[in-house]
Amino acid sequence: MPSSPEDTTESTDPLDSLVLHTTDNGVSWITLNRPEAMNAVTWDQRERVIALLAGASADPAVRAVVLTATGRGFCAGADLRGATATGDRVPGDVARTIRLGAQRLIAAVLDCEKPVIAAVNGTAAGIGAHLAFACDLVLAADSAKFIEVFVRRGLVPDGGGAYLLPRLIGPQRTKELMFFGDSLPAQEAERLGLVNRVVPDEELTATARAWAQRLADGPTRAIALTKQLVNASLDSDRATAFAAEAMAQEINMTTQDANEGVASFVERRTPKYRGL
Repeated sequence: MPSSPEDTTESTDPLDSLVLHTTDNGVSWITLNRPEAMNAVTWDQRERVIALLAGASADPAVRAVVLTATGRGFCAGADLRGATATGDRVPGDVARTIRLGAQRLIAAVLDCEKPVIAAVNGTAAGIGAHLAFACDLVLAADSAKFIEVFVRRGLVPDGGGAYLLPRLIGPQRTKELMFFGDSLPAQEAERLGLVNRVVPDEELTATARAWAQRLADGPTRAIALTKQLVNASLDSDRATAFAAEAMAQEINMTTQDANEGVASFVERRTPKYRGL
C-alpha cells in the first residue's frame, strides 16, 4: 500500500479521511482513500480532488503533484451508488452530469499548472484509468492494471477517454481497448505508451517521490508552459503551434528561473531554481 510523505500542512476539511492531502518539500500528494471500495470515486471526493489541483496551481510553494491511492485499487471508476434510476431521468441530465462531473475532473488534471504524476498502485478502471492517463507522467506498480470497463456495462466511454487515448496510442489500439474492455496489465500498458515506467509494488512510492522531487526542483514556470504547449499541440496546426511556442518562450524569459538557467550555464555551475 503506498503511503505519502510526512505531512507538513494541516487541514480541517471533513473529507480528509477520504482524500488524504499532504505537502512535502514542494510536492502536493493527493491520495484517494476508500480502499474498501477500490477507490471508486464519489461526488465529494471528485470535488475535493478538483479543488486540490486548483490549489496546487495557485500556490507558488507547490511545484509538483502526485496523485495516488491506498489499497489494491487506484480508482475503480465512478461510484454509481445513488445514481438516478433510468426511468427518472430528464433528457439532458446525463450529458450535464458528465460535463460537470467526470469531464471536470479530467480537465482539472490537464489544466493544472504544476506537473502531475500518477502513481498507479492497483486497478484503474473506467474514469480511474482516464484519471491516470490525463496525468503528465504515469508510474505503475507491477500489480496495476487498466480497464476500459464501459463496454462491459453497455456504456460509451466518458471522462475524456475517447479524447485522451487516441492521442496517446492511436485510434486502432484505442478501439481495441474500448470495444473489448479487456484488462490491460501494467507491463503491456507501458509497451503501448500509456505508462512511463513500471516498478515493483514496493518501489512505487519511492519512485514517485524521486520523480516529483526532480520536478519540484526544476524551473516550475517553464515546465508549466511546456505542459501547455504539448497538450495543445495535437489540436493545433503548425502555424498556431509555432506561434504558441514563440510566445511561451517570450513569457518564460521574464522569469527568474530562466535568467538563473542562462547564468548558471555561462558560469558553468548547477542552476538553483526557485519556481519564480
